[in-house]
Amino acid sequence: MDMPLWAWLGFNALVLVLLALDLGVLNKKERAMGAREALKLSAFYIVIALLFNVGIWYSLGEVKALEFLTGYLIEKSLSLDNIFVIALIFGSLQVPPQYQHRVLFWGILGALVMRAIMIFAGTALIMELHWLIYVFGGFLIITGAKMLFASDKEPDPANHPILRFCRKHFRVTEGYEGKAFFVRRNGLLYLTPLFLALILVEVTDLVFAVDSIPAIFAITTDPFIVYTSNVFAILGLRALYFALASIIHRFEYLKYGLALVLVLVGTKMVMVDFWKMPTPLALGLTVGLIGGSILLSLWKTRGQKAESA
Repeated sequence: MDMPLWAWLGFNALVLVLLALDLGVLNKKERAMGAREALKLSAFYIVIALLFNVGIWYSLGEVKALEFLTGYLIEKSLSLDNIFVIALIFGSLQVPPQYQHRVLFWGILGALVMRAIMIFAGTALIMELHWLIYVFGGFLIITGAKMLFASDKEPDPANHPILRFCRKHFRVTEGYEGKAFFVRRNGLLYLTPLFLALILVEVTDLVFAVDSIPAIFAITTDPFIVYTSNVFAILGLRALYFALASIIHRFEYLKYGLALVLVLVGTKMVMVDFWKMPTPLALGLTVGLIGGSILLSLWKTRGQKAESA
């Protein structure tokens, strides 16, 4: 369904307002965001997304509304794994808590641009080359299977090839320079470790986007639904990080739930020309897999204490 230009402009205007509110009003002071404040902000973004979903229901109908909700839930679920990696990045690079929100804000801004490009390119390709649906589906099934059987060894962000490249080819300061991404010394431009953290956050999101965007194409190829559900899920990522960073280590079984969701949506794509899985069924299975894996994880680790973000 082709949406009118005003719908696209209106949605992007809303996004700009939310970003301006986030940066200019909610985070004027350089301080670490508390878990309670983060939960409130995360709930705010979720409520805005659900209100938008109600608007889709009234203007575009039940089917589009369910597609948006399912896509949003899948993106939100996959972002939990993203949060775990971001926590590793901040811990490994020892990013001061009061500057983490700055890295995440600009990281999310870059992620929105990257994902918009990937979504519109992917939609155009699928419209022209229908067989790509099978390629995306197979890719998701393989990715999900790998996630199921992957080792639990945590990656070391400090030794990431991107960081080695930056340190080899650019001037990098020894320590943090406040909130600055760049500084000048004796007329020479230096990168700061805060900028290296930003680069890693962007690379991390790009890697996760390769999984998550094809997953939404399993639900719908409507570019407006894919784009808006993706954007709303990403907008709340920063607040969700601060809300969950201290307990994300307890989600032991989350990766299995996410892996099964990827296999599910991949199978849905591969079978699209033979059997179309009803969107309500896909939504219910996604909720069950993600919710079940989180509840089981929290139950098993109920005696563990929260970690400092």
